[in-house]
Amino acid sequence: MSGAPADADARRRKPAVVVYPTDTLPLRDLDVLETVRKNLKKIDEIIVPPRDARAFRVPQGHFFRIISIEGPQVGDLNLWNANDLSERFFSGKTRALHGTHVTTGAQLWSSLPYLRPMATITHDTLSWYGFDNDGGGIHDVIGTRCDPYTNRLLNGTDYHHCCHSNLTCALADATKMPVRDAELLVHDVLNVFMCTGFTKDTHQYFMKASPVRPGDTIEFLAEIDLLGALSACPGGDCSATHSSDAAKCFPLRVDILEPDAAFLDGFKPPERNAYSRTHGR
Repeated sequence: MSGAPADADARRRKPAVVVYPTDTLPLRDLDVLETVRKNLKKIDEIIVPPRDARAFRVPQGHFFRIISIEGPQVGDLNLWNANDLSERFFSGKTRALHGTHVTTGAQLWSSLPYLRPMATITHDTLSWYGFDNDGGGIHDVIGTRCDPYTNRLLNGTDYHHCCHSNLTCALADATKMPVRDAELLVHDVLNVFMCTGFTKDTHQYFMKASPVRPGDTIEFLAEIDLLGALSACPGGDCSATHSSDAAKCFPLRVDILEPDAAFLDGFKPPERNAYSRTHGR
């Protein structure tokens, strides 16, 4: 460790500045969406088994809900543009714009060079949780996803039901592409219902028992045609472990919902980012 300079305290007292002020973001009008939500019609549902994943499709302008149906269970969510899989959810930029944890009103942004909202969170029954005394919050965009490679690195064992593996298989099944190709498209996730934060001493990523209970829901508006995949994490409520068969796990349900014709007729998907790809050359 290097010694602290004489002006160390003064350097530490410099003010914090938000990197990306969001007052110019093209956010959806939540009052309008709340009115639309009152007339949604369920057109499909997908049951995601414990320690497994399922893919689903959502047309632009439609809504989808992730619902806890039997017991406390967290899930890992991936999203792609259904018409161009190279455009996918960008958790890092979503985190930079909206914070480490997301709730009603936040948008899920897509990867570069597209950088546009893929989905808007329209309802969240766990929004009451906020941040607890440990700094934990719900629905994080800071964790990656449990994966068999890290499990092998840390534990020296092979485990085949990590969320990374589950999402890979779900995408491969939905697109009929080889598993090896699908794996390259799986990306960092929205940790749905998961309670996480950073420890105050070492600033390491932590998890704790999720407050999710049967009936809890997070709902989204699909801003573009979406292909999604959801894994019911092998950690259950992630109170003690993940990537194992020890935790008690439960299924999750995904509902696909259609709004009224007036909303769909007037719906305009966000345009791809207008930055020129010539890079000034």
